[in-house]
Amino acid sequence: MAQNRTDSLAPEACGGFTQQLLDWFETHARDLPWRHDRTPYRVWVAEVMLQQTQVDTVVPYYKRFLERFPSVDALAAAELEDVLVVWEGLGYYARARRLHQAARQLVRSHAGCLPESYDALLEVPGVGAYTAGAIASIAFGELVPAVDGNARRVLCRVFGIREDVTRSPVQRRLRELAMGLLPDEGAGAFNEGLIELGATVCTPRGPKCDLCPLVGLCRAHAAGEQEALPVRRPNRGVPHYVVTAAVTVGADGAILVAQRNLDDMLGGLWEFPGGKCEDGEDLPSCLMREIDEELGVEVEVGEKLAAMEHAYTHFRITLHAFWCRLRHGQPRCLDCAAFRWVSRSELEQLPMSVVDRKIAQMVVAT
Repeated sequence: MAQNRTDSLAPEACGGFTQQLLDWFETHARDLPWRHDRTPYRVWVAEVMLQQTQVDTVVPYYKRFLERFPSVDALAAAELEDVLVVWEGLGYYARARRLHQAARQLVRSHAGCLPESYDALLEVPGVGAYTAGAIASIAFGELVPAVDGNARRVLCRVFGIREDVTRSPVQRRLRELAMGLLPDEGAGAFNEGLIELGATVCTPRGPKCDLCPLVGLCRAHAAGEQEALPVRRPNRGVPHYVVTAAVTVGADGAILVAQRNLDDMLGGLWEFPGGKCEDGEDLPSCLMREIDEELGVEVEVGEKLAAMEHAYTHFRITLHAFWCRLRHGQPRCLDCAAFRWVSRSELEQLPMSVVDRKIAQMVVAT
């Protein structure tokens, strides 16, 4: 990629950037639970939860998670299902699975302790460049940047970078920029401050430039284009799928549920089995096909229990849930991790996605 010199500030300006940011953060840092009683484990849990999730959403989950799993050893000793129950509703469940996997690996190989360097942290399951940088700098004081979406936005605006921020070369350049701005001491505070500024002041829409400590250095503000940066490729349309789910009731009143394969989206969670409609397929036919493919049984599709809309990050669904009963065969796992017949009260104890939890609440209420 051709070098764009818009990111070159005079050395004294770079020093001003760093000190002004640190001074601002010292005064304006939010009082968040992971900023108290810091340990490497607590920093790690917070950083994993904060990936693609708003701070206000994370706070109660973080507190609950630490009450239930206060250490790496406690998390490693837990069953995955127990971890998913505590995580339920926070989304991006692969984070919980990898956190649990990593805790067990750390107990086996590192006496339950997180590695203390950026490079070693990258070997921990689920830890990428940002998370490794955050843990290494905040928990261990290593001189390494941690550049998330908030930090990228600040850097693009201050330095007037007009290239697509989703491209890997641009992201590498932003990381190099951040590295050059790090103070000799206090890299963790700098990284947190940069992210905090992006989250609370240099926001995607309606940035509060009058409150920004870097406004005097900001090229986007000087050009009146702060809301035009960072540049991103246009979003593609969000696909929509029609999905069915079976609430299959046995002769004794038990409900048939299946556990998603661990490598699938929402892996490890329990669901009312079903799946996506194919072109030209009606809802009952879809449901009968999906149950046969997943559990190897034939069901009779009865009355509709509910229809609901739900949006995921990259697609949205309309889900139709039906009461069903077994017509032929005994369930077996053809395309699931496990299945169970459970009582209505047991449904409340299983980790489920938001949509399946809504169905479960309707079932329990009947």
